[in-house]
Amino acid sequence: MRAWRVRRPGPMSTRPLEYVTADVGEAGPGDVLVAVRACGVCRTDLHVAEGDLPVHLPHVTPGHEVVGEVVAVGPGAGERAAVGDRVGVAWLRHTCGHCRFCVRGQENLCPQSRYTGWDAHGGYAEFVTAPADFVHPLPDGYSDAELAPLLCAGIIGYRSLLRADLPAGGRLGIYGFGGSAHITAQVALARGAEVHVMTRGAQARELALALGAASVQGAADPPPVPLDAAILFAPVGELVLPALEALDSGGTLAIAGIHLSDIPQLNYQRHLFRERQVRSVTSNTRADAREFLDFAGRHRIEVTAPLYPLDRADAALSDLASGRIAGAAVLTL
Repeated sequence: MRAWRVRRPGPMSTRPLEYVTADVGEAGPGDVLVAVRACGVCRTDLHVAEGDLPVHLPHVTPGHEVVGEVVAVGPGAGERAAVGDRVGVAWLRHTCGHCRFCVRGQENLCPQSRYTGWDAHGGYAEFVTAPADFVHPLPDGYSDAELAPLLCAGIIGYRSLLRADLPAGGRLGIYGFGGSAHITAQVALARGAEVHVMTRGAQARELALALGAASVQGAADPPPVPLDAAILFAPVGELVLPALEALDSGGTLAIAGIHLSDIPQLNYQRHLFRERQVRSVTSNTRADAREFLDFAGRHRIEVTAPLYPLDRADAALSDLASGRIAGAAVLTL
């Protein structure tokens, strides 16, 4: 099969990816083999390629927003998947199931957790294997390319919204407006929130307004009203300060990314006093995924997805790094 591998992590200008011929692999015990039909291009893939995240598997194939068809089922996986099923392969691919975090419903914090496209080869390829316990049935009414970004951008955005603790009918600020943010905004709007977007790109601002945002402004600009909650999607630590300043009393800022540049020094009175708080977001649970995909089945989510063929995955990541993508790019096969 054809697949992309991270040859040597570094800036996209150094061409860290190479397009290779690789073995298809087999569905081992508990696994399924999936023929990839589409794979979303996530900022985490960029962090893997550029070395912002430490190497877990040398020469890994990125990609963890995979929509495909099950073509083989390994021993012990037949009760959970069948040949011909359309499934999603997402970021979280393994937890131990018995640590203190797993048993209390926080498997996203499992010390033995492993991830698609980081610890194991992912979906920038024609085929991918995955544990059957961690693949997801998908809602009807969406194309493969529309579904792909839901499998990380959507799921992580959903968990970020939960972590932001937005009150019913509250005012939500969104900082950065890429793949995850444009999906999360629609979930918040469907729940009755008032959404204000802070982002640098003109295309992103236009998309935010088209989706129903109450206001848009520059990435560090103050919103027109105090916020009950905010989510930081841009991996820019400097934005933590204006986001905290924009919060009303008792507001919560959730930081959605797996990677964030350094946060400047906080001033207690300006940024934290009056019970404002900051929360990080770490991966997701399978329960998060089920809840979000069920929501997507009941509420139509408009996914803005520029399409790239598989052999242009490096161009898609370069465009993402340069801020040239509005929405969530998708590789198609």
